[in-house]
Amino acid sequence: MLSEPLRWVAAGASVAAYGALCAGIWWRVRARAGAAAADAAALAGEGEAVLMVHASQTGQAESIAWDSARWLHAGGTSVRVVALNALDAQTLGQARQACFIASTYGEGDAPDGASVFVERLMEGPEAPSLKQLSYAVLALGDREYIHFCGFGRRLDEWLQAQGAQPAFPRIEVDKGAPAALAEWRRRLRPDASEQDLAIASPTADFAPWRLVSREHLNPGSDGGPAFLLCFMPPPGPDPEWEAGDLVQVAVAADPGRPRDYSIASTVHDGELQLIVRQERHPDGSLGEASGLLTSTLALGDTVAMRLKPHPGFRLAGNEERPLILIGNGTGLAGLRAHLRARAVAGQGPNWLVFGERRAANDFLCRAELEAWHTDGTLARLDMVFSRDAEATQGERLYVQHRLLQRAEEVAAWVERGAAIYVCGSLQGMAAGVDGALRQVLGPERLAALTAEGRYRRDVY
Repeated sequence: MLSEPLRWVAAGASVAAYGALCAGIWWRVRARAGAAAADAAALAGEGEAVLMVHASQTGQAESIAWDSARWLHAGGTSVRVVALNALDAQTLGQARQACFIASTYGEGDAPDGASVFVERLMEGPEAPSLKQLSYAVLALGDREYIHFCGFGRRLDEWLQAQGAQPAFPRIEVDKGAPAALAEWRRRLRPDASEQDLAIASPTADFAPWRLVSREHLNPGSDGGPAFLLCFMPPPGPDPEWEAGDLVQVAVAADPGRPRDYSIASTVHDGELQLIVRQERHPDGSLGEASGLLTSTLALGDTVAMRLKPHPGFRLAGNEERPLILIGNGTGLAGLRAHLRARAVAGQGPNWLVFGERRAANDFLCRAELEAWHTDGTLARLDMVFSRDAEATQGERLYVQHRLLQRAEEVAAWVERGAAIYVCGSLQGMAAGVDGALRQVLGPERLAALTAEGRYRRDVY
């Protein structure tokens, strides 16, 4: 990465001094990395090391950070992997070398994995002088959004404003483009051979999953048709995933840019289930991925998919807590997986607050949800139908309004230790829910829930 070896200053004591907030975040990040503790020991080596910092939403930035750390370590550099939210002013102020892998959420927003850092350092009074720091930024984004790589760019500008010096220009990645990631590896290790670079490149592990059923969930709906899709795994070892994880679908017409979908089932179901809304463009053509899954793909045909861990939306320490599950539309998928897992384990209590258009057409998975309410898997079931509310009350009501109406109950559940999971549309719903929770709980309390891993989102 630089003309001299990359180095860092050990951060353990300062992270501990930062207090329970960051300690909780750090423990959650390390725990969800699986074998991360052993990897970290192997990567750190002796003496100083480079900080490899990730700001993630779905886990992509974290995965790239670990890959990058192993790549540097293979070249003889000592590395320490850390979440951006776990960085405090003292640790960053002492660091000499750092790499930042930063995702962008929606239209230029910081991912949840950066929210505490943004509040405390980038927008707070704790910003340190970083004149000693040489750094690099890998910004992850999607050019379909106006503010492409918005948070990565903002982080880069903030680092320079604090006096840090870029080791090389920021590298921006559009939807995981292999060429940009290859350039990142070249910059990190300029002396690496082409053979080493080829070996370090991620290998495709897509496999053929067979479509065995497709159920139209909302006939007659004002919105696009939504389908429950069931897939059987390819031959070989049984696939493994957890509630909260994603699956990537490869689209032949757009190679290198797989689409992510929330998994709506658990491994106990014996099949992978998705809830997908069919997208139709203004010219009448179907969306490439949703059209493939909901129309083009025939029963019995296969589609290339691969499982994608989503650490930020797994239970990961919340197994024994009450859950408040909030979502809309096809966001039911990620919440349904958690409810299915909870039903098998007999865990609860669980409260679902879910929104759609009309009860008559859009009550997705109605029989299943009502059965869970009857048998106690769902202690509470709040369905919010915006168009029905408009017809009867003169205004559309959404899930955020129901949270405000149930403010005392929400606060009471949180006081009893509940975790909050939000799944569905980023525009409108997620922002509205976040605003409602801030009003009900207060910004500081919501930030603390984020730090404790008790406020998690899978929104898109």
